[in-house]
Amino acid sequence: MSDRIRCTCRRCTIRSLMGPAVVITIGLLFLLDQLRGGDFSFRNTYPITLIVIGAVSLASALASAEGHNSGSVPPNAPGSTPTAPPNQLPGQGQRQ
Repeated sequence: MSDRIRCTCRRCTIRSLMGPAVVITIGLLFLLDQLRGGDFSFRNTYPITLIVIGAVSLASALASAEGHNSGSVPPNAPGSTPTAPPNQLPGQGQRQ
């Protein structure tokens, strides 16, 4: 299992719907093509997929990012790389 923190802000939640929305849209367009044919062929209706992608992207861009977690590994987690304190280079201030 991954140590990645899952972000639950509205922007990331909406962005995570992009894949399922596109798959459902393409499935519906192919279903319409099979059921009705003619004007509902995929080559006539593919712009609907682009509209769905644009709508989800726009909704994601307009959503609030309050509470966004951008870190992939929590600080001081097992396996994370220790960092030097601010204003101190590695090896600085250590006596041997």
